[in-house]
Parts: sequence; structure tokens; C-alpha cells
Amino acid sequence: MRPLIYHNPACATSRNTLAMMQASGEQPDVIEYLINPPDRARLQQLLSLMDITPRALLRQKGTPYDALKLDNPELSDDQLIDAMIAHPILINRPIVVTARGARLCRPSEAVLALLATPVAIFTKEDGEVVHWPEPPL
Repeated sequence: MRPLIYHNPACATSRNTLAMMQASGEQPDVIEYLINPPDRARLQQLLSLMDITPRALLRQKGTPYDALKLDNPELSDDQLIDAMIAHPILINRPIVVTARGARLCRPSEAVLALLATPVAIFTKEDGEVVHWPEPPL
């Protein structure tokens, strides 16, 4: 299985995740989900693979989350998925799928558990150094 990332190149977390994948030798299929958003079936499949609820995948910052009143606890999963389909910016990112599983990679180093050969040390855009596995304290 070729790994893939649902990516937003304007997002530093997404860029760092992609860079970690590439530094490990992975050449993932990159899906810019704002240009090519997942359809309902694929979004439901991703939620199932990640074992999270639609609410856990919702992004609030920089989205119409508040305007759409998506904080309403009475909204059903289907209604939240409808909102993400209508407004893909509501889908939190990056989502990575590999042979080892799928997850929302926030923080970006969460991707390391999904890689066949994760990098041991990686420096993020902001200068933070990530060690894998984390060094003992």
C-alpha cells in the first residue's frame, strides 16, 4: 500500500508531517484536500480507520465552525459530516494513511508511528527538534 496524506500546503503542521514522511524515505500520494476533498464515503472510511468521531475531526480555527454553530452537541454525526463535505476547510489535517494505520497527525510527529522506517531526528520548520523514539529524560 502506498502511503497518502490529506494535505494543506498552507499549514505548517501538514508541511512538517509531509517532510517527515519524505525524510523517512516514503513518497506518499499527496491529496490537497481543499482542492480534491474526500466524498462522503471516503470521509466515513477515514473516520473509521482513525477510530474517531466526526466531531473529533472538526477544525475550528479559520473555518465557518462558529458561524455554522457546529459546537451544538445535538448535531448528529451525519450533520457534522454534511458540514465537512460542504466546507472541506472544516476537516482537520493532516490525515495520513499507511499500511500501519491512519491518524490525524496533530502534532506532526504523530506520523512517525505510521512509518515503516521513521526518521530518528527531525527539525521542524520552527526549529523544534523531534527525536524518535523520544530520548529518555
